[in-house]
Amino acid sequence: MGAVIAAVALLALVLFGGGGGYTVKAKFINAGQLVIGNPVQTGGTPIGSVKGIKITDDGQAEIEFEVEDEHSPLRRGTRAAIRQFSQSGIANRYIDLTFPAGRSEETIPDGGTIGTDETETAVDLDQLFNTLDPETRKALQGFFRGQAEQFRDAGEQANVGLQYLNPSLSTSSRLFNELTRDTPVLERFLVDSSRLVTALAERRDDLAALVANANATTRALGNQKQALAESIELLPPFMRRANTTFVNLRAALDDVDPLVEASKPVAKLLDPFLDQARGFAADAEPMVADLRTAVRRPGRGNDLIELTNTLVPLARIAVDTRERTIDPGGVDVSVGSTRGAIQETVDAFKAAAPVIALGRAYSVDFVGWLDDFSTTGGGFDALGAYARGAIGLSETLPVPFPGPVRQGEYRRCPGGAEPLASDGSNLLSEEEQQALDCTEADRATKDGR
Repeated sequence: MGAVIAAVALLALVLFGGGGGYTVKAKFINAGQLVIGNPVQTGGTPIGSVKGIKITDDGQAEIEFEVEDEHSPLRRGTRAAIRQFSQSGIANRYIDLTFPAGRSEETIPDGGTIGTDETETAVDLDQLFNTLDPETRKALQGFFRGQAEQFRDAGEQANVGLQYLNPSLSTSSRLFNELTRDTPVLERFLVDSSRLVTALAERRDDLAALVANANATTRALGNQKQALAESIELLPPFMRRANTTFVNLRAALDDVDPLVEASKPVAKLLDPFLDQARGFAADAEPMVADLRTAVRRPGRGNDLIELTNTLVPLARIAVDTRERTIDPGGVDVSVGSTRGAIQETVDAFKAAAPVIALGRAYSVDFVGWLDDFSTTGGGFDALGAYARGAIGLSETLPVPFPGPVRQGEYRRCPGGAEPLASDGSNLLSEEEQQALDCTEADRATKDGR
């Protein structure tokens, strides 16, 4: 007897005690076939259940539901909607909560109310069908009958086929769960997409022209697919080379900045010149038109292009080898062949190469000789500029000539008039002296003197 009394007391506590959890009341236009015990969810996750349903004095449905502690209290702006798990059931409703996007600090107190302006009632299937006209309902009935005929005597095969859809449906379920996890963001995305589609619809004529032009462009690219493939194949090495070029160009632009800054004052002075050049270009337009007529004019033998056609081809003069003949007595006699001017010039340069190589070594002396027309030959040292001179003595002087005078210097090497560098950089090697038939012992200055 005591056990029975304890069980009844426990049951009464569970049913009527309330447990002291966080509860909220939401007002709907109608309860939408909700029953006590239906779940309360957010983003597909259960967070509570319906605890009570009653009709208010103004004919609305007041639904009391409990929310788990980890999701309470709810923030102001939370929206509640009665939804259904499927269209094929009756007592399969639940309340779906959508939390506000902002970080509002105001919360709904325990026992607080969510008004009808923040609630939605589920639309039943029969209400949807009532919006259709008789002709549409009849067509929809025909569609369902056709679906029934489609699966007649093929139910087992259809079930097997649907089993293979399970991975796809599971993945779709996870996708939609992720989409509904942040409903405000999804709503903004859909609204923005609607605005985009509306803008595209307003410019549908331009969009149609764009599609037509894109079709023509794609067709032209398809006709040149071989050339396009070759271009794409050459693109990677081109980009690698262009990368180096762009890097160097960036450094070059930095160097050009001072030039641009220095050119700004000069550019202002170019305005009068450009004004005059504009007038000159306008006056030169008739002359250019006449010149174009002189270069090419309709007809035969009346312009410069046809005049050049009467000249001997350049290839015949430059590269062709021709046989030359004479006609002493009515019979052509060969007297040899004549090569083109370019071939003869190449052979002449090859034959002159040793002479040019020999004279190249004396470029320093030649430039110094030209310099002596205006200045005195010399150089610079730590004390400043100095002059250098040479004295030639007559052959009638006694030999050997007394004093610090060098004699018998007849084979001076190229650059021998210059002082010997301290590092020996202007001193020729023995092989070079033999090739130039000179000797460094005949250098005009020794030891810097």
